[in-house]
Amino acid sequence: MTFPPFHLPVLLAVLVFTALYVGVVLPAVWSRKPARRSAALKVLSQILGAVRRWRGR
Repeated sequence: MTFPPFHLPVLLAVLVFTALYVGVVLPAVWSRKPARRSAALKVLSQILGAVRRWRGR
């Protein structure tokens, strides 16, 4: 199976978004352990801060 070259960036973006969602957002929202929830929220705020700084250039 061969993908056209313009599908590769889209596929990578979807994979990165899915990994961040499953690894950071879901634990921040649904974890019963306060330490895990707090750590996930801290990572999420750092990611969002980096995106905001990058978009502000």
